[in-house]
Parts: sequence; C-alpha cells; structure tokens
Amino acid sequence: MPGGTIVFWHNRDEIVDRFRLFTERLHEARQITGAEHREMLEQTYQRPDDVSVEAQRFRQIIWEGSIRGRGTEIDFGAKHPDPVPPGLDGLSQYLQACLDRDIRVWVAAGARGEEQRGEELLSGAGLDEIATLQLPVSGGFVSSPLRIALLTSHELFQRRRRRARHTRFRRRSAPFDRTSLRRGDLVVHSEYGIGMYEGMQTIKVRGQPRECLRIKYRDDVTLFVRVENFGLVEKYVGSESARPRLSKLGGSDWSRAKKRTRRALKDMAADLIKLYAERKVMHGHSFPSDTHWQREMEASFEFDDTPDQVTTTLDVKKDLEATSPMDRLLCGDVGFGKTEVAVRAAFKVVQDSFQVAVLAPTTILVQQHLETFKSRLSAYPVRIEVLSRFRSPGEQREVVRGLKSGEVDIVIGTHRLLSRDVAFRRLGLVIIDEEHRFGVRHKEKLKQFKTNVEVLTLTATPIPRTLHLALTGARDTSLINTPPVDRLPVQTEVHNWSEELIRDAILREIDRQGQVFFLHNRVKSIHSVKNLLERLVPELRYGVAHGQLPEKKLERVIADFLRGRYDVLVTTMIIESGIDMPNVNTLIVNRADCFGLAQLYQLRGRIGRSNRQAYAYLLTPPGLSITSEARRRLATITELTELGSGMKVAMRDLEIRGAGNLLGAQQSGYINTVGFDMYTRLLNEEISRLKDEPAPTEPSPDEEITIDFNDPAIIPTDYIDDGDLRYDFYRRLAEA
Repeated sequence: MPGGTIVFWHNRDEIVDRFRLFTERLHEARQITGAEHREMLEQTYQRPDDVSVEAQRFRQIIWEGSIRGRGTEIDFGAKHPDPVPPGLDGLSQYLQACLDRDIRVWVAAGARGEEQRGEELLSGAGLDEIATLQLPVSGGFVSSPLRIALLTSHELFQRRRRRARHTRFRRRSAPFDRTSLRRGDLVVHSEYGIGMYEGMQTIKVRGQPRECLRIKYRDDVTLFVRVENFGLVEKYVGSESARPRLSKLGGSDWSRAKKRTRRALKDMAADLIKLYAERKVMHGHSFPSDTHWQREMEASFEFDDTPDQVTTTLDVKKDLEATSPMDRLLCGDVGFGKTEVAVRAAFKVVQDSFQVAVLAPTTILVQQHLETFKSRLSAYPVRIEVLSRFRSPGEQREVVRGLKSGEVDIVIGTHRLLSRDVAFRRLGLVIIDEEHRFGVRHKEKLKQFKTNVEVLTLTATPIPRTLHLALTGARDTSLINTPPVDRLPVQTEVHNWSEELIRDAILREIDRQGQVFFLHNRVKSIHSVKNLLERLVPELRYGVAHGQLPEKKLERVIADFLRGRYDVLVTTMIIESGIDMPNVNTLIVNRADCFGLAQLYQLRGRIGRSNRQAYAYLLTPPGLSITSEARRRLATITELTELGSGMKVAMRDLEIRGAGNLLGAQQSGYINTVGFDMYTRLLNEEISRLKDEPAPTEPSPDEEITIDFNDPAIIPTDYIDDGDLRYDFYRRLAEA
C-alpha cells in the first residue's frame, strides 16, 4: 500500500480474533492437503502477527464498539451528492455548478456500454472536462474540502440501480449450439456422410497419442477423426421418425445424395435471391443518428446492458439508419432483454415524427408491454395507447382516431390492430412479439401491414420455418444469449401425478415467501382442480385465471395475484407470455405430455425471473401411457435447462416433428437425407453460385491447415474424465 495510506480498524481485537481462528483452520487444511497446495496456502495468506506489524508502518484509526447509535459523527469531509434535476438541461446545469466551484468531477459507470453513453452525453452537453470511468460502485460522494466528486451514472439519470453480480452460469459463445454429442447420436462428416458417434478414443499417430472421434459407418466400419478435423463433423439434425441409413465408407452414395439435394435446391435458391433483391430495391425511410434524448433514455436503463444487448441494439439502429426497410428477427429467452431493445428502436422512430405499432398475441402481454413502454418513456413527450378488448368501444374509437390524426405515437395491441378501421398517419415501425402465435388469417394481414415499413420481430423459440429463414440468411437475425446477472437455470423435473409431491412443492415455495403457478389447461375442469388444491393445502389462498373470464375480472385476478393476495394461481396457457412476476418461482404443469416443446419452454420461462432458484414440475397421468413423441419432448425440456436454450429447443423441435411443415414433404426428405446443417450449407453454396459469388467450399482433410505439436495436444482424462464432455470442450476450443 502507498505510504500515505490510513488503516481504519473497526473493533480491532475482534478482527484479530477472527483472523486467528481462520488461520487455525488453514493450518488444519494444510495437514490434509498435498505439498503443492500447502505452499500455495502459505504464500497466499499472511499470519495475524505479520499483519499487525505491517499495519504499524501506516497511520491508524482504531474505533472500538458500535459506530451506530452513539450520537457521534465521523466527518471525512464527504457527503452524498444532492439530487440531480431531471432532463439533460438539469444535468448540464448541475455538473456545470460543480465545475464552477472548482470541484473535479468523475462519473462512474457499471459497464462499458454505460461508460460510452455517458461520454457521448457529456460531450454533447459541452462537458468534455468531466471524465468517465468504468467503476461499479453503489453510490457517489462529494467532498468540498478535497474538491472532488464521484457521481454514479444511476444517480445522474435518477434510476434505481440493480447491482450486477457475476452469474455462476454463462452461455456458450456459439449462437446455434448443436455440438453436444452423446454416444449413439448420428453425425454428419462433410466428406464421408452419416455415421454413428461412438465416443472418444486415443490412438497413436507417429508415436504420439492423439484423441479422436470414433464414428461407425455401414458394415461396422470405423472412422477415426482427429481433433484438428472436428470442424468437418456436425451432429445430425433431422426427423427422428425417419432415421437415415448409415453411409458406406468409401462408397458413392453420400456424394450422390449431396448432388441430388443440390439439384433440388436450385429453385429454392433462386426464390431466396429474388427475395434478397426485392428487399434491396425497396426504399424505406433512413432515420437519423442518435439524439441526446436517445442517449439519455438508454442511459436510464436500470440494468447494465449485457454484451448481446449492446450488439443487438447497434444492429437494429444500423438497420433503421439504412435506406432499405428493416426486417430483423430478434431471438432471446424470456427475460433476456428483448423488450428493452424494442423500446429503444421505437423511441428512435418516434423522435423522427413516425408512429410505432406493437403487436402482441394476448391482452395480458399487451398490458405488460404497455407498463414497460410507459415506464421507460415517461420522461418524454410520447403518447402511448392500447388497442385491445380490455378497452371499451368508446376508448377504442378514440385511439383509432388518434392514430389517423397522428396524435398517438405508439400503439400496443392484439390482432385488433389489423382491423380495417385502423389506419396510421405515418407508420414507421412494426414490432411483432411471437409472430408464430398469430393465426393464418392474421399473418396474411401482417404481410400487407409490413409493406415498406421497418419490422422487428421478437421471439424466444422460433418455429421451424422462422428458424430456416434465419439460418439461410433470408431474414436478418440477432441473438440475445447472455443471461441477466444472478439468473439461475430452472430446475425441471418430470413426475407422475402425486398429491404428496404437489403439496410439498407448494409449501416449499410458500415457506420462502414465494408464489406458485398451477397450470391446468382445461377451463371446464379448472375449478375442480382448484377445489382439489384447497383440500390438499387448505391454509393458502387460490385464484383462477383463464381466457374465458370477462376481461375486467381477468385483469383484477392477475392484479390481485401480483399484489400477493393469492398464494397460488390456478391458470391455463394464458400465462404463456407476458406476465412478469419475479416472486413466482414454482410452476406445476398438469398433463405436461399434452404440450408442445416450445410451449413447455415458454411456460418454464414464466418463472426464474429473479436470483432465486426456481422449480418446474411437469406432471403426467400415472395410469396412462404417453406417446413416444411426448416422452421425447419431456426428456428434452429436462435436458435443456441451460440459460438461453431457446435455439436448442427450436432445433430439437425440428428433430422431433420433422421438417414437413418447414418446406413441404419433398424438401423434408432431402433434409432427412443429408441432415439440416448440410442442407443449409448446400443451399447457401447454391445461392452463392447463382449470384456469381465465390462459394464457401469445404476443404478436404488433405487441404486442412493444421498445427502439429511434437508433444501430445490432448485434454488429459484425469482432468475431464467424461469423453463426451471432452469432445464438447475440443469443439469449443476449435471455435474460439
């Protein structure tokens, strides 16, 4: 420490006693650990006597007893900063007053994106002499004697800061993570075709051990793929109901299958090129670059932006500032920050005197969006209205009139927005939440609705066709895979119906002051289920919510549950999207075998919205056998608990359901023949060929550039024992 350091002791004797106890435990640990760890412990921790001697070199303040409640203040010449007036002008005046008093000012930001926005705001206000730095502190101070001030960004922008702690669970970098393999899985080698993965095996190459993938082909022929060639192997993704035959190693059937698929893809590639060309020649409005208001509003976000949010926001802004209309798909798990990106895009459009329409599939989701948009834009002159069945006919007519006259800037609504009487004075942006949940008739109207306007589509689990358009590049795609800080994966279990388990699960949540969703998707018998739960756990309060309730009553039930007047909400699929209830961290789903994979994933996303561990119990009937497809869906949802698994769920859904609904039966056959990854790669190569662009050719193993070490370059088995997990790490290293 620097020579001028002051050491402040609060109850020094207690500190020394605790330190001695700690070192005693360390000494015990040294006795049972190896010599290497003993040396590390001795180098890491000092002895209490050494610390006391070291402290003598500095000035010391020793305070014994409680600091609070003694009627004595310790004046360090610093105080909390005064409240900053709202708005950019108020902020500028506040900071300029500090500078006029000859006080040097620093602004501390919790993340790099926050720091950049602070720099832009200060520069735009002519306050370049104020420095910004990335420093995650909980609060600032002003010291007149020292003539310095440290102000946090959340104090400057009057936002309640939610402290960012590093989460223990991180997403992998690969956006479409289909690399996880288990023995018995089918794989596709780009040169040799479809085989069966049989695990990792170490073999000798030129006298050195090399770890390889072991792949079995037809007639029990084995191929060993070395670590450096793992990039040539992909997991097979196709319909589980039509598993392909293993390829013959050295035969011509694989090359013929690829040629047949290429020929079949010519027409599709031509259609996609036409789609690209139409999008490029379309002329849209080019929105201006960010204003001070835009930067101020973004800086007021109460959370630190995740890296994916920063990237996605830049992608959307770049699209809006371009001359051709935006058509971007934004994929991200529930609660990962998609709505915040949408709010920023809407605000950018509104500032240029254009209107924004936000389409949501349910009235509850509409209400959720309304609260979010109003909360984020309350400081600005933006009129936000709702158009749904929650509004009376008179209120709806007033909103429609405001849209025609241009008085309404942002409208949030259900398919009611697609009605004939709805017209806009100057529509600039359409935001569609979960497009796949609109009916066929509504989708046809959406196509007309989207002509020559910017379109941003939000989804957590894209349906197969949307996924296909994203993977082939027919639609610009952004991914938010980074989970919010402190988010924990939901612990998911599948059980037969058990009244004892239901009672235990509910009481366990109530004991920690939480609430419970009990999902029963049949309105006819939902009250019978409520009566059963009241008999099982009579001491609790129960509410019932379903789509056939009158809108006012449904709204009241949801509001009462939010306020904590009910402990358990017995509900239908109406909660699938939109309800943000951080206090609900247990979900019980009755007849989970009747739900689709994407539905189960969406439902599970309703819980686990805080830093508490959340639990999802998927119940199946005890006396009935469930279908093999339902069994696979339930196995998948329990396996894919990793945060940000929406894309994985979509890919797995494609495997279980097959690709028939994607592009028709014929194309589905080709996907099953070569696998979805190879199908997509061949399609992109065909598109490049028709556009006279150099196609991304796949090099043969002989042309691969490899780095060959004299020493064995393997992950030792005593470091990672499981072969499948070692393969996973090899792939992640290869993609780094």
